[in-house]
Amino acid sequence: MSENFNYISITDKDRINDNMTILRGRLFESTPVAIEKRLEGLSDKSVTFLKSLPTFVCSEIDSHADGNSMVIKYGRIADLKHSDLTVSITFDTLMDFGEVNFDNVEDAHKIFSVDRIQLYRGHWAVREGDSVEVLRRLSDFFPKFSEGIDRLIEQPEVDAEIEPPPREKKILGTATDVASFLKLLYEAPIEEDPETFFRGHGTAKYELSPFLLRKWENGDWKFLPNEDRLCKELLIAHYDEFQSDQYCFDRLVRMQHFGLPTRMLDITGNPLMALFFACSSQPQDDGEVIIFQVTSDAVKYYDSDTVSCLSNLSNLTYEQKNTIDVSLEQGKFNKSEVVGKLLHHIKSEKGFFEGRIIPKDLSSIVCVKAKRTNSRIKSQSGAFLLFGHEAKLPDVGQKGIRISRITVKAEEKIKILAELDRINVNDATVYPSIGQTADHLREQYQSKVRETEYEGR
Repeated sequence: MSENFNYISITDKDRINDNMTILRGRLFESTPVAIEKRLEGLSDKSVTFLKSLPTFVCSEIDSHADGNSMVIKYGRIADLKHSDLTVSITFDTLMDFGEVNFDNVEDAHKIFSVDRIQLYRGHWAVREGDSVEVLRRLSDFFPKFSEGIDRLIEQPEVDAEIEPPPREKKILGTATDVASFLKLLYEAPIEEDPETFFRGHGTAKYELSPFLLRKWENGDWKFLPNEDRLCKELLIAHYDEFQSDQYCFDRLVRMQHFGLPTRMLDITGNPLMALFFACSSQPQDDGEVIIFQVTSDAVKYYDSDTVSCLSNLSNLTYEQKNTIDVSLEQGKFNKSEVVGKLLHHIKSEKGFFEGRIIPKDLSSIVCVKAKRTNSRIKSQSGAFLLFGHEAKLPDVGQKGIRISRITVKAEEKIKILAELDRINVNDATVYPSIGQTADHLREQYQSKVRETEYEGR
């Protein structure tokens, strides 16, 4: 019995045939995170796993005056090819249900256990569950298919399900103190002409994704469908706070500072700051410091046109972003309605901007050096990874951004924090506010009093 199956939703029902293409950015949406991260690189083992799974290919549900309908096919993936922007499959159909009608959308939800967003959005999900149960529910809703479904279920599986490959992480080693941490950094291989940035995680279980792009364990988005509302509501509530911000990116930096989910990931140019973050939380878990080697062409500044394009995605509704097709030719792409709306927002901050966006740039990830407008960015040598439309960062990185890691053992965290404090890396210098400094001084001198009292006994 297969414990997973592919659910592939195609936007245009007329394109459901033996050879289909979907956007790479839609790959493994609504897929449990533990599975998604093992497949996202599309290694040979990942492709073999996907080809082993039973597969439903469906159109987005079409709601019309006579009800609701969708095209449904069941079969296997015979071949899979991919590029940076698209994934193409050859599909072997075992049963063609044609276009079936539902009295209401809830019926389709019950059959496939998908929510409304998934029913109305082209994507590829690897879902947990037994495909046989889905086939039986189809049989219950559409008795005319019962005989064919029964024959299909009785057929023995050709291959036992193959396990998805393990996650690929480049681990440089394990740090037991500050000296061993720095030694690992100095001995690490360096890519040609890189700038190096760092990020610390209190637990190695933490995903390398911006707050906005985090998901529930089942793969559903936590915040992304409400990105534009989140930004606008904060602007409405605290408009005066943003008056000095020249660009949309500046506003996102401020929003990030105050904890709003954005499409940016904080990184630092100071490895000791990253080590502090890896040790200052989750004391029971091994932490990690992530090292980013970024080529010069992937490093942008706050006033970059590419940065304006990616930042202003936050002004589009979820429905508008869903219509972006980065596989289009550049001329056609820039003439599309949704890109016209994006250009409107960009020109509000850059009146000279010309409508010549390169489609693949809109789905890129860039490293941005921001204005140091607050004390935290200054103290942490802060920069950001800005994620474009449907962009994902694999565990080992991508072109222009190479990723490696150093593990920090849980039992060494307290010792490392003490060593960092001796060289003035602590709460007061990492979070330079008068309140944080007062807290640090209180803890520091309270400890000294206790030691003095003990020594005097």
